[in-house]
Amino acid sequence: MTRVKRGTIKAKKRRTTLSKVKGYNFGRSTKKKLAREAIVHAGKYAFGHRKDKKSDRRRLWQVKINASLRGMDLTYSKVIDSLKKKNIGVDRKILATLAEHNPESFERIIHKL
Repeated sequence: MTRVKRGTIKAKKRRTTLSKVKGYNFGRSTKKKLAREAIVHAGKYAFGHRKDKKSDRRRLWQVKINASLRGMDLTYSKVIDSLKKKNIGVDRKILATLAEHNPESFERIIHKL
């Protein structure tokens, strides 16, 4: 059987693995075995945190809306309830953006309730 030299292929695989962990601390950025483990964990966290990001954004929108409403002596829950009852199709993301960047438009929407 002929001999197969794997130096270049092994080196390429190691290079690609280590390029994925650039900036990691300690042996994770230099040692192949630790790097592979770090990549696996990072993938798990990335998946879970993509899900968490959605709830984090929604929570932030709620805080922004509520902060703007408190200046008008209203509460978040009552305004959201009246929006639903009057079938006004403005979601929280848009309301939060208006409250932060365009308060006049936000007030006009709220006064329609």
